[in-house]
Amino acid sequence: MSSASFYKWRAKFGGMDASMISEMKDMAEENRRLKRMYAEMSMQNDLLKEALGNKR
Repeated sequence: MSSASFYKWRAKFGGMDASMISEMKDMAEENRRLKRMYAEMSMQNDLLKEALGNKR
């Protein structure tokens, strides 16, 4: 591990205990899940708009 990587890690996680780190990881996973859900719904919305627009 390089010293730059260590200092970057310490700056990010240095003041946290284990529960805070696991909570942050859980929140990051939830954020990824919500972003994926939003992207899928946005794509469906665009497809519906396109389908309705072509019928008029």
